[in-house]
Amino acid sequence: MDKSCDFLVVGSGIAGLCYALHASKFGSVVMITKKKDSESNTNHAQGGIACVLDPTDSFESHIKDTLNTGKGLSSEESVRILIEEGPLRIKELIDWGVRFSRSDTKKTNPYGLHLGKEGGHTVNRIVHANDLTGREVEEKLLLRAKEIPNIRILEHHCAIDLITNYHLSKKANDDLKCYGAYVLDSISRTIFSVRSRITFLATGGTGRVYLHTTNPEIATGDGIALAYRAGADIANMEFIQFHPTTLFHEKAESFLISEALRGHGAILRNASGEEFMDKYHPMKSLAPRDVVARAIDNEMKISGEPCVYLDIRHASAAQTRKHFPHIYSTCKKFGIDITKDLIPVVPAAHYLCGGVKVDLWGKTSIKNLYASGEVSCTGVHGANRLASNSLLEALVYSRRAAQDSGISIKKISLIPASSIPPWDDSGTTDNEEWILLSHNLKEIQSVMWDYVGIVRSDLRLHRAMRRIQLLEKEIDSFYKRTKISLKLLELRNIVTTARLIVCSALKRKESRGLHYTTDYPEQNDRYWKKDTIITRTARS
Repeated sequence: MDKSCDFLVVGSGIAGLCYALHASKFGSVVMITKKKDSESNTNHAQGGIACVLDPTDSFESHIKDTLNTGKGLSSEESVRILIEEGPLRIKELIDWGVRFSRSDTKKTNPYGLHLGKEGGHTVNRIVHANDLTGREVEEKLLLRAKEIPNIRILEHHCAIDLITNYHLSKKANDDLKCYGAYVLDSISRTIFSVRSRITFLATGGTGRVYLHTTNPEIATGDGIALAYRAGADIANMEFIQFHPTTLFHEKAESFLISEALRGHGAILRNASGEEFMDKYHPMKSLAPRDVVARAIDNEMKISGEPCVYLDIRHASAAQTRKHFPHIYSTCKKFGIDITKDLIPVVPAAHYLCGGVKVDLWGKTSIKNLYASGEVSCTGVHGANRLASNSLLEALVYSRRAAQDSGISIKKISLIPASSIPPWDDSGTTDNEEWILLSHNLKEIQSVMWDYVGIVRSDLRLHRAMRRIQLLEKEIDSFYKRTKISLKLLELRNIVTTARLIVCSALKRKESRGLHYTTDYPEQNDRYWKKDTIITRTARS
């Protein structure tokens, strides 16, 4: 079976949907998503979207906050584009029906929105829909996409590999191009090719590489692994943002306690009830996330306790319930009334600041392949992401990618179906030994959490690399002799992504932003003020 389209979109979060909506003006769009169409990292984004809307704020202030948080690795040009184009993207969301929280006070911005404050920001500029911003945005964009005849969404479909020169009769040393992807229908377990003139990766992040994460089950690094196997440049994989505050409860599955709660006045306290962030940063509990995560990690090591606490008891209970209804109701299910009780919290893997390297228009190093959102590295985040810049990045750069690819598509011909060989799974069998692979998954996650977490060392990283390489060989062997399933694809992508993270961390001989190593505890601008780039140079 063969399908074709002008634009193939892999992923259905805010980046994929925004791109699809704009690209549909130029041609047909097929969007594949490996779960239901609404399941994405976007859905789990609580905080909001950082944007300059208040008259007392300025582009330069937001740029400065972003660059300061990025610790010298953010591209000022990328950041300026993000922030100066941000207000137009917020207006677009409102025009598309997204309902953001309104201000109780006198209107101070063009839309009368309530603007919150989060760590690393010097002013209130966080546009939000209570504490479920991602869900609100996802729902409205999805509804709009379903109204457009040019957009077709295939649920329960997963990309196996990108189709490039290597799959065709073309020489491997020709200009590397993407012609679409091999896709698995995980319900029928059939595999087919999707030919496209443009392919767009919007697969989100990599949180499930770690044992503890705020990310949903789908965040298995698929797009990064796809792009790496195809030969694209991958950048800055060592910079994993650990969200400082996830609910510490055995049944909570790392439920995220939004940074906006600290913006609302919540204070971090240790097991003795003492406020401790003043020892680590002048912004105290509103310090950038890397600082807060390391501070919590240190306090837990000092005390021997398994968590620290957030305290919002001093704020108005009514206001807390109003602005954080989801957090309030979820904590209440676990017997915690956040207006009266301390909230036990621990850090968890949250966001990848690196990814598939792209230019200012979302183009990767492979022709006809674009990327946006958490899967990409635009240069905005550098060594650490400023809170709530991620959704804005997805909006701004997905729209730019659609604009650029919509122009480029006029010069791109769709490759004939006869040029693409059918997927060959001869010699493979259905293997019921998933229990063996589930142990592989747990081992990867444990190794990454123990050795490639908030605080690293060369000893830990080399130990992690040896184990990850061994696991990768086992998984690759299983992959080659077994009929493909969604779980097997995800495991393959997880182990590839894990190795890229460890390899990048070993390359950086300094501590910068989210990458902290005890062997090189200082930031070194003389040698390491540059991106870490990894490219697969040989086809195995």
